[in-house]
Amino acid sequence: MKTALDTIAATLYAGKTLSIRPLTHTDADLLVKWLSDPDVLAYYEGRDRPHDLAMVQEHYYDRAGNITGCIVQYNEEAIGYMQFYVVEEEERQAYGYEGFAGNLYGMDQFIGETPYWNKGIGTALIAFAANYLMTSKQADKIVMDPQAWNARALRAYEKCGFVKKAYLPEHEWHEGAYRDCWLIELERQPAGGPDK
Repeated sequence: MKTALDTIAATLYAGKTLSIRPLTHTDADLLVKWLSDPDVLAYYEGRDRPHDLAMVQEHYYDRAGNITGCIVQYNEEAIGYMQFYVVEEEERQAYGYEGFAGNLYGMDQFIGETPYWNKGIGTALIAFAANYLMTSKQADKIVMDPQAWNARALRAYEKCGFVKKAYLPEHEWHEGAYRDCWLIELERQPAGGPDK
């Protein structure tokens, strides 16, 4: 079952806005564009897996489960993709959360318009999306599993409060080999902050 999402937005600096809106079928061409760009694929999906329209349809529209796909907009221009989902029992066990009774969410994202890289927008997106999941979806913890070699992404996640929980050797297939990943986690702080 998909999770309902209205467009959510935040004002950043100097009047710039960042928003997340639901993925629609009219966005398929954007996903094809982004997921056939070797620069994007180096970090997301792999350069050996450029997506055509049929692959985008299969991987982003025809899938089962509770994944909510979204388009990321910067000043109303579509610049990237993100998805979030409730972590189900099988994945909870794989990540060591089988005894955790709280709301556990996962999320993934990329900025597909490369001119927007290295401007702090990715970090703002992570913080914005995590805040949305914790306040609107009552997520108690949010997890991601970035590849261990992706130092730039890991720095952005750590700036937003994510911490490394477990090293996952040979966890994800990427460009012809299984790659090591980090399981990272952001935990909701109690009311009043971590020391209250």
